[in-house]
Amino acid sequence: MLQRRGSLARATSCYIAMFARKARKARPHEYFPRISYMASKSIYTAVAIVGIAAASGAAWWVQRQPHSAEAPKAGAAAGGSMGVAGQTGGPTRPPSVEVARVETVRITDDAQAVGSLRSRQSVMLRPEVPGRVTQINFRDAEKVRRGQLLVQFDDQLQRAQVMQAEAELSIARANHRRNVELVEQKFIAQRAVDESSANLQVAEAKLSLARATLARLKIIAPFDGVAGIRNVSVGDFLKDGADIVNIEDLEAVYVDFRLPERFQTKVRPGQTAMVDIDALPGRRFGALIQAVDPLLDANGRSVGVRGCIDNRAMQLRPGMFARVTPVFGMREHAKVIPEEAIVPQGGRQFVYKLVDGPDQDTRIAQRVEVKVGIRQPGKVEIVEGLVAGDTVVTAGQQRIQKDGTPVRVLDLAKAGGGAAGASAGLGAGGGAGARKPAATEVIEAVAGPGNPCVNFAGAGSAGGRGSPAPRSGDGKPAGGKPPARPGPAAG
Repeated sequence: MLQRRGSLARATSCYIAMFARKARKARPHEYFPRISYMASKSIYTAVAIVGIAAASGAAWWVQRQPHSAEAPKAGAAAGGSMGVAGQTGGPTRPPSVEVARVETVRITDDAQAVGSLRSRQSVMLRPEVPGRVTQINFRDAEKVRRGQLLVQFDDQLQRAQVMQAEAELSIARANHRRNVELVEQKFIAQRAVDESSANLQVAEAKLSLARATLARLKIIAPFDGVAGIRNVSVGDFLKDGADIVNIEDLEAVYVDFRLPERFQTKVRPGQTAMVDIDALPGRRFGALIQAVDPLLDANGRSVGVRGCIDNRAMQLRPGMFARVTPVFGMREHAKVIPEEAIVPQGGRQFVYKLVDGPDQDTRIAQRVEVKVGIRQPGKVEIVEGLVAGDTVVTAGQQRIQKDGTPVRVLDLAKAGGGAAGASAGLGAGGGAGARKPAATEVIEAVAGPGNPCVNFAGAGSAGGRGSPAPRSGDGKPAGGKPPARPGPAAG
């Protein structure tokens, strides 16, 4: 109705204004032929002014009518809403929060790193003297034993030299024996005996040299291992230093990785580490830390660490990428809470602990400063400030305006059960998630009997590479066996 009235007033004003404009422009004989032109113009102007004023007043009056009529209704509506508000008003309800309980579990202190696998012993066999290959006594990728003849070079000339040296030695020995008998009978001077003795020593040295040259034409396996793919064939002439075949000791493999320098005070030989291989998903291996590099990398500020993995199943190969989790320690009965319960403020850590309130459905929130320890995915250890069984707020801390605010717990039984279930999963394995049961099993497997990483005492011979076995505090090998003596030099 209001819109219709406004439209009518505006239409009337426009019509009167248009009539006035036409009247000013019209000729006298069109409307009032008997009146002069000046008189008709003044009359039309006055009529236009009066009409405009009347239309404006009517429009003002029409626009004022709805406000005056609807004011009582608006007042009544406002009064009604205030009455409803007055009827529903009362004390505000406490804010709602979600909670969890402090649980006691077994947790591990560890770190994350990446590394690469390498053989416990590895060597590339190369000849020391040039020669032609006459025999190859192994197959590619087969196991070889220490001392096994792998490659034979042509040795006819060297065997002839050995026979010549043996003959010269026999003559020199006979001459020396004869001179000794003659000098006892005073038939010759002592000088002849000295010369024959020197000739005997020269002959012995020639024989040793010939035999050493003959031995260099045989390539011997320096330790037990697996042969690689050979690069030569029978009949090839090889120069000294040419690659023949690599030998890898795969009974145990090393994992080399680096840790930030802040862990150099925690890591030490004898600890264990969990190793995950991307090429073998779902499998986890245990490593025994054998050595920590005394020199830190100045560029990356990291320390090198070497661990040993039992590989008697031959599942691991040198060069594989590994994700390493060294375990520095394990804590029993550690108190943990959800990570979202921590409220950091000014370099300190706080939580809201709930205590009993005035009724069964209301609790009182108290802000407590805590000291955190080990962090795990979704969980954090509490060293000081809480005891097992305390209830802390995990969601809704922003609704707590001050210390001592009453709060209402949402699904306390459900939240407590969920936390208990989660902590039960933690306690079963010793940490957060499904990784901790595997950690316990891995640690036990590493300490089990027959681990070659524990029994290995060092490099078996020259040409192989290895490291000494881990030692206890008294300096004895951890495996209880004395270190193996180095074997003879291999070709």
